[in-house]
Amino acid sequence: MIKEIQNGYVKSETHNGITSIEFFHPQSNSLPGKILEELAQDIHFAGNHAETKVIVLRSAGEKAFCAGASFDELMQISTPEQGLAFFSGFAKVINAIRRCPKFVIARVQGKCVGGGVGIAAAADYTIAVTQADIKLSELAVGIGPFVVGPAVERKIGTSAFSALAIDATMWRNSDWAKKKGLFAEVHENIENMDESVGRLANTLAHSSPEAMAELKKVTWQGTDHWDELLMERAAISGRLVLSDFTRNAITKFKTK
Repeated sequence: MIKEIQNGYVKSETHNGITSIEFFHPQSNSLPGKILEELAQDIHFAGNHAETKVIVLRSAGEKAFCAGASFDELMQISTPEQGLAFFSGFAKVINAIRRCPKFVIARVQGKCVGGGVGIAAAADYTIAVTQADIKLSELAVGIGPFVVGPAVERKIGTSAFSALAIDATMWRNSDWAKKKGLFAEVHENIENMDESVGRLANTLAHSSPEAMAELKKVTWQGTDHWDELLMERAAISGRLVLSDFTRNAITKFKTK
């Protein structure tokens, strides 16, 4: 099923127990609210669908995995309520992955920024290529990685998360991301990455659904409060995005 979304889409299909959920946006796979909404819905649906044994989350193209929040949409936010509504989209995607009883494999074929790092961190197992540099750029535009922060910190620890969040203009390479635990595997090229994604997905598709569901509960232990926490964090970002600093910073970035 393909859901067209104003120059972008979310596409979901299931074969032999493996559900592939792919998103696309022409601006480096950035994430407007509608794509976030559809991603959360598709992950939830697949997680509760008997035919799905494992989920592969991917983006289209061979360049950026995800450029994070849509700057065009950020500039349209005019009230804290609208800000909360937009950033809650990231909260819903992360919580959909967290609550999903199936394992989610993230296929990262290129650079990750902001919310893209959050999605890569929320996935249960992330496989990337060497070109998949990462950056949490939110502070540079006057916000902060508040919503994705718990997912990133859970995966790589407080120290590494703090370094990413504070030095918001610095790219970290895929080797750094693997050493910190964000990426489970890093491959030289897309072909090798896809071979590994396919191997793991096929193995999990033939594994015990009950055992995988129980293992997922164990690996996500201590996150039951995230439904409330991530919405609280979304409210912080939703307020900060209205600042003159953020407006000016996004305008400068878009005119580069």
